[in-house]
Amino acid sequence: MKFEGTYVAMVTPFTQDKEIDEEGFRSNINYLIDKGVSGLVGAGTTGESATISHEEHQRIIDILVDEVDGRVETVAGTGSNATSEALSLTKYAYDAGADSALLITPYYNKPQPQGLIEHYGSIAEAVDIPLIAYNVPSRTGINMDVETIVELAKIDGVDAVKEASGSVDKVSDIYRALTHEGLEDDFNILSGEDSLTLPLMAVGATGVISASANIDARRMVLMVDSILNDDYTRAMELHYEMLELIRVLFVESNPVPVKTAMRIMGLPSGPLRQPLAEMQPENVELLKKALKDSELI
Repeated sequence: MKFEGTYVAMVTPFTQDKEIDEEGFRSNINYLIDKGVSGLVGAGTTGESATISHEEHQRIIDILVDEVDGRVETVAGTGSNATSEALSLTKYAYDAGADSALLITPYYNKPQPQGLIEHYGSIAEAVDIPLIAYNVPSRTGINMDVETIVELAKIDGVDAVKEASGSVDKVSDIYRALTHEGLEDDFNILSGEDSLTLPLMAVGATGVISASANIDARRMVLMVDSILNDDYTRAMELHYEMLELIRVLFVESNPVPVKTAMRIMGLPSGPLRQPLAEMQPENVELLKKALKDSELI
């Protein structure tokens, strides 16, 4: 499967009693589709996957697939630090009709490179759904090396990596290695660092899975599309228009600032689940200023 364009790592809106706000989630789906996104990710880390139950996880996937109804691509977050659990969630996503699944590298247990290859390989073998591996060492304590990612690219069914190690050099090395193996057309690199999307796409990435696009999908879509159309002058303008807001959106743990910004903008978001806490007042003021400067409020 070709992964290209702007995918939004959606928040999970909650009601005041911290249940899934289904109406709000459906509203956000339509809001983002209207902004021109390529795909939507439900029940990922931005969606507070670490604090939702299995039943809630499945419900989020069901709502996503139902409300999107084929208008854009649907990506189900199905990762876990237990292969059996990730496999179960991925099977559910396939049965629910999701277009693909996003699987974070197993966290805490820090598997060896061979363990990672076997983890993704066993899921790809068992479920006929395109998989996106998600490398985010700041969250998991493990950083997949270039050689491991290239081995994953050789597995039938592992079609992309969301790369959030923060290194442009690494993405350059991944793309060069994929090209050496003749895999660059069959395996996509997606930016997992919103502020690095422009440089990562300049060296081979084909799009982004973005948390900040919950807030400013229009500009992110325009920037990514400009890059895909080789209009780097316009892309650079949009990059700098978004840069300060993106930085403020990650001044505290994601998705705390994103959900706070959505609340300020009047979009469904609701409270955070513990152990996440509300944003510090001084950072809320920074966020309000960035939203005003971006003409989003």
